[in-house]
Amino acid sequence: MLDLYTDATPNGLKISIALEELGLTYNVHKGLNNEANVSPEYTVMNPNQKIPLLKDDDIIVSESGAILYYLANKHNALLPTSLTQRTKVMEMLMLQMSGLGPNFGQLLVWGGAWNNEYPVATQRYAKEVNRLLKVLNTLLKGNDYFAGEEYSIADIAFFPWVRMAYIHPIGEMLATNECKNLTAWYERIGQRDTVKQGLLIPEANPPEEQMKIFVNAVVGLGHLHD
Repeated sequence: MLDLYTDATPNGLKISIALEELGLTYNVHKGLNNEANVSPEYTVMNPNQKIPLLKDDDIIVSESGAILYYLANKHNALLPTSLTQRTKVMEMLMLQMSGLGPNFGQLLVWGGAWNNEYPVATQRYAKEVNRLLKVLNTLLKGNDYFAGEEYSIADIAFFPWVRMAYIHPIGEMLATNECKNLTAWYERIGQRDTVKQGLLIPEANPPEEQMKIFVNAVVGLGHLHD
């Protein structure tokens, strides 16, 4: 049986979407509630004390990109067979993991959790996220998906983060109206029943509680950083 330790964050939602796409049965554990991520039991599994984490019997995988890659390889799905296309998927997965995810996360910290107390810092990340969204828009020109014609773990990795630009108040800082290809991709992926279901797992906490959990676990003011 698969056990997923997760939360309703972009990185966590990647894995629930992938599991729904693969039609797998899994147990869900909220990894950030009640500081579960810093418990001794969880720390043994993941010394980095972050979510998501997947436990597949005796196999434990942390880091959302690695989990996506593990699931795709194990189930021979969501990953092309040719080396060229596989490499393109990995290229895009690395762009999400090293580019959009970290920078968007910092934008949410400076512009959201810290209420834009330091506008210069907020603008630095808003500009970089805008730049990356335009890069993604260019990459989607003439393509339905991020690795060409085939839906893959690259699309799953990007979707929860791109979604934030459209549903979160921080999106008012972002020029999504200039990204027609990206918007079309976002709407297309969002129509998949498996994606809709994955976005509900786990159920999000009330907004104020979710932000408190986010700050405690990620921003540097909570027990993770004691």
